[in-house]
Amino acid sequence: MNIDQHTTQQGDISLNIRHAKDRGQADFGWLKSAHSFSFGNYHDPQRMGFGNLRVINDDIVEGGKGFGQHPHQNAEIFSYVLGGALEHKDSLGNGSVVSAGGVQYMSAGSGVTHSEFNPSSTDEMRFLQVWLLPATQNTKPAYDTIDLTNDDKSGKLKLFLSPDGRDGSMTTQADASVYAATLDGDQAISTDLRAGHKGWVQVADGSLNVNGIPLSKGDGLAIDGSGSLTFDQGKAAEILFFDLAQQAQLIDLVACSCYQIDFDACFGIARKWAREDPRHAMPKVNASLARHISRSAPR
Repeated sequence: MNIDQHTTQQGDISLNIRHAKDRGQADFGWLKSAHSFSFGNYHDPQRMGFGNLRVINDDIVEGGKGFGQHPHQNAEIFSYVLGGALEHKDSLGNGSVVSAGGVQYMSAGSGVTHSEFNPSSTDEMRFLQVWLLPATQNTKPAYDTIDLTNDDKSGKLKLFLSPDGRDGSMTTQADASVYAATLDGDQAISTDLRAGHKGWVQVADGSLNVNGIPLSKGDGLAIDGSGSLTFDQGKAAEILFFDLAQQAQLIDLVACSCYQIDFDACFGIARKWAREDPRHAMPKVNASLARHISRSAPR
């Protein structure tokens, strides 16, 4: 992500705001989605992800509608339900309904198909759809859920996804730890971002300050460097905080999964650019993929 006019430098930490109004937008009638990073018909070569965080979509799904059976491979996907409920079914035999306050996680690994629907015939549902890049390819697919109570995350960072499953969190193949928190009134949270890691804050609802920087619903904050972070001045705020791997961008296999491109074609593009321009291969690979994607539908 390039440094721009929305960046603040505080000692060893750089903080870059991704304003909600600048996100990509999609409206399919039954689905309204805001994309923090390139997805579907929205493509910005400067917004291909952050570290190993690849997708954050803020989705609103009409009652009785949803995403029919479709495949994924080598993507770590979780859904953070903010309103209503989300019904999941997959080729592993899993089926569940996750309500507001719950999180479902799917490790696509070597390959899985699934569907996601709003089980209500009348009420909209809202969730954050998040994709992370796995540290290892073609692992055994997996599925899990967790319920987070208000007490779990009120005025504190509640870990719900991690590589080692610590503190009762779900276990992911991604080198990432993901926390939820709510803040209101005089509540404040302090944490440290470790050297060699990146951080991302996504504001799901309300507003708050991070190190004095005001953020509102839908805003994201990219954090580079190491040092202390303070979350305060919350007004009915609900956030996700990502502790991410500091990794160079690799071939965007998640984009291939998103757009249902054949993976052999992905690697064919990669091999072509590696031969012709090895120094700048990966950015050109992903730019080339963007020109080859299907524009038909998200996911």
